[in-house]
Amino acid sequence: MIRRIIGDILLALAVLLAVDVLFVMPARINAVVLKADYQKIFVYELIICAVLLLFALDVRFNLLTEWKSASLRTVGWILRVAVALFSAVVIFFCGKVTYGGMINNAERADYAIVLGLALENGKPAPDLLARLDTARQYLEQYPEAKLILTGGNADESGRTEAAVMHDILTEKGVAEDRMILEDQAQTTKENFSNTARKIPADEPVVMISSNYHMDRAVRSAAEQGFTRVLRLPAPSGILAYGANMLWEVILDLNELK
Repeated sequence: MIRRIIGDILLALAVLLAVDVLFVMPARINAVVLKADYQKIFVYELIICAVLLLFALDVRFNLLTEWKSASLRTVGWILRVAVALFSAVVIFFCGKVTYGGMINNAERADYAIVLGLALENGKPAPDLLARLDTARQYLEQYPEAKLILTGGNADESGRTEAAVMHDILTEKGVAEDRMILEDQAQTTKENFSNTARKIPADEPVVMISSNYHMDRAVRSAAEQGFTRVLRLPAPSGILAYGANMLWEVILDLNELK
């Protein structure tokens, strides 16, 4: 009975995650410039969803060991252990990503880093707008702070993420002297290596990014020499959270290689 309930829960979550990935990623791939990178992540996400579905089905229906042949049952048990271990690792990292996005310990600092996000059809994605709203609120709370707007991936017109963020914040009344552009970075790590050349890395700095991205962003900043990183997560769209979370999990797993 307990196994059936757990299996039903796991199956429902796995199906919801797969639907989220299938709904979000194809549209996103068609909207961004770096299509190849997004396509690769999409394939990895589908593989993870397939393994999680297999794990859930096995828990619910004892799928992998319902064989009359002893040799097939042995193969099934080996596959069960492999699937269970892989699923456990994925679930652990999903929890790590989610928990990391729940921590908010921002306080006064001279600088806040706002991480960019790929433009979709030349326009800022909703999660990027949420990051900018969070950044503007931080500036209102701390009038002496400045923003580092970072992101160098340009759209087809040549406008970078940092430039788009600058224009949006300018329209919202943020003064020019409160924004510093870092518009050369292509990755999160480059964001911080380039930013470390513009501001002292040993001073407190506030990290502003989407909640699902916060854990990896803070770790990347520390790797580039930032010794005190304060978290200020921006809210993200719930309908795309599963796909975004898996994106971070894939990049986390890639770092373990």
